[in-house]
Amino acid sequence: MKIGLYFGSFNPIHIGHLIIADTLHDQTDLDQVWFVVSPQNPLKKRQSLIHEFDRLKMVELAIEDNFHFRASDVEFSMPKPSYTIDTLAYLTDQYPQHQFCLFLGSDNLTQLKRWKNYQMILDNHEIFVYPRPGELKNIDHPNIKMVDAPLLDISATFIRKSILEGKSVRYLLPDGVAEYIRDKKLYL
Repeated sequence: MKIGLYFGSFNPIHIGHLIIADTLHDQTDLDQVWFVVSPQNPLKKRQSLIHEFDRLKMVELAIEDNFHFRASDVEFSMPKPSYTIDTLAYLTDQYPQHQFCLFLGSDNLTQLKRWKNYQMILDNHEIFVYPRPGELKNIDHPNIKMVDAPLLDISATFIRKSILEGKSVRYLLPDGVAEYIRDKKLYL
């Protein structure tokens, strides 16, 4: 199978993530999309990051009705911070029958050269790039595939701030995720 890996903090997972994953699945030759919940992104600060098991549970709730999607906790048992190249090596070793590709927002494409062993990632894995707000600085490489997807500017930071301020997040989160956040009193 050809698997698209959608790495993220998913703090929390929101409608924007789901729209992008569904669009990339539909617009490419991918068989499945795996949402890889990252315990700690080496290029981001850890502040306001809730426990990884809560974030994984929210991903599971958000995707439970889509058999093309799967939640992955593969990085939970790996050294922190998580590096994409190490996760790819582990998954390729564990699932040699699968071909793994990456999803990347166009805003992060310019950061790719800061990634550990980025050239190895580029040379061995397709990268599906979806549009994000801001100017796109393209990297010309045969494994980088631009995908026509909606330009979404939905931010988990905005959602967390809204929750903290008691404002509505209706339509920004799947119902099960909103209920989970409310029940566990997350982001307050």
